[in-house]
Amino acid sequence: MRAIDPGALTRHLRFLTETIGVRLAGSAHEAAAGDYVARELAAAGATVSAENFPVQCREVREQQLQILHDGAWHDAGCSLFANAPGTDGAWVEAPLVFFDAATGYQRPDLGAEMRGKIVLHLGCHIEAREHYRRLIAAQPAGVLMVDVRYPGASPLADAIFPAYAAACGVVTSLNVAYLDAWRWRERGATRARFRVVGGPRASESANIVADLPGSDPAAGVLYLGGHHDTQADSVGADDNGSATAGLIELARVLAPRPRRRTIRLISFGAEEQLSVGSGAYVRRHRESLLREGRFMFNFDSFGSLLGWNTLSGSGPRELDLLLPGYFARHDAYFRRERGVLPYADHFPFNAAGVPALTLMRLNCAAGRFFHHRPDDDLSRLDLNVMASSLNAVAELMADLAAAETLPFKAEIPMDERPAVAFCWDDLFGGWNA
Repeated sequence: MRAIDPGALTRHLRFLTETIGVRLAGSAHEAAAGDYVARELAAAGATVSAENFPVQCREVREQQLQILHDGAWHDAGCSLFANAPGTDGAWVEAPLVFFDAATGYQRPDLGAEMRGKIVLHLGCHIEAREHYRRLIAAQPAGVLMVDVRYPGASPLADAIFPAYAAACGVVTSLNVAYLDAWRWRERGATRARFRVVGGPRASESANIVADLPGSDPAAGVLYLGGHHDTQADSVGADDNGSATAGLIELARVLAPRPRRRTIRLISFGAEEQLSVGSGAYVRRHRESLLREGRFMFNFDSFGSLLGWNTLSGSGPRELDLLLPGYFARHDAYFRRERGVLPYADHFPFNAAGVPALTLMRLNCAAGRFFHHRPDDDLSRLDLNVMASSLNAVAELMADLAAAETLPFKAEIPMDERPAVAFCWDDLFGGWNA
């Protein structure tokens, strides 16, 4: 069997991160990345198509934030959330209130505290729709989000979940650095003001779909996935150039192998807004997934120089027994995190009833210290670590594609189905979003 070539991974990564650069969903640079992936997958021997879907493209030309403390205004770094509006360049100024998301939503009346004020929200995501609804209903003048996972000095980029924005509305929301927020509290900050030129605009993204056809259409389809978009100001070498390069190499390695089952490789657009591309794919192909979907393996940020592999997602216990042997044969190991994880492109496949997992490589308790930062570049990657994991998955998928029968049932564990259904409805807006 062909082996993954670290040199080829490097070539693809350099093109994505250095020739193209930042690849925001719906932007020309994201489209250029999709075109590159399509060309390379076709050259590897796959049958390639593109499936477009609507998305809001974050297009920011200027952004400024100032905080009042010690009797003077002080400039601060910030990053507008994708799907949040700008201010048409006008300054918005208001009293600053500090709000901890971990306990703050227990308060019965948020409006009394937040209405007309700029809310420093100690918590990077609003992971319950009811919390987000109450936040917007409180009518703040704006929100400054603090990513509590990474107590650093740089504001991180992120997005308001599209389903939340559509259902509840949205106000100007800016990411700010944790250590900045700490200093503002320490210095007794009382007011904030911001201005943003630009914001979201209607655009399109695309999923690049590449088939390695099997000999028996009735045997079903195996999926390999990853996303090619990035967050604002990040060239995304690990998140998720690692997977984009990996998918291209997997196509090259798997193309000459005999197969009963089709292997379908999908490079998703707009993952960074909460798996918009993956969600669009499963909504469009729900019936065929129910009929022929057998298993999906997704890659996301799996190349960190220092760290450990983690495998998350929902699948049968027999699959968990099968996987360690493939990784061990390539001197690669992983920690299995059971339970529902809705924050990667495997999850919409879980919602469609397909066993699906995501491989990530963490390097700190909260994830990866360079998460969504400008310094997520090639210096962060270990190409040999990536190659080992890719070789393990290539061998696994080649065996599953050729097997007379699969060694596991293509289903989600019964005890995880309620949580999958809840997250699909609450975070993604369900099947009719």
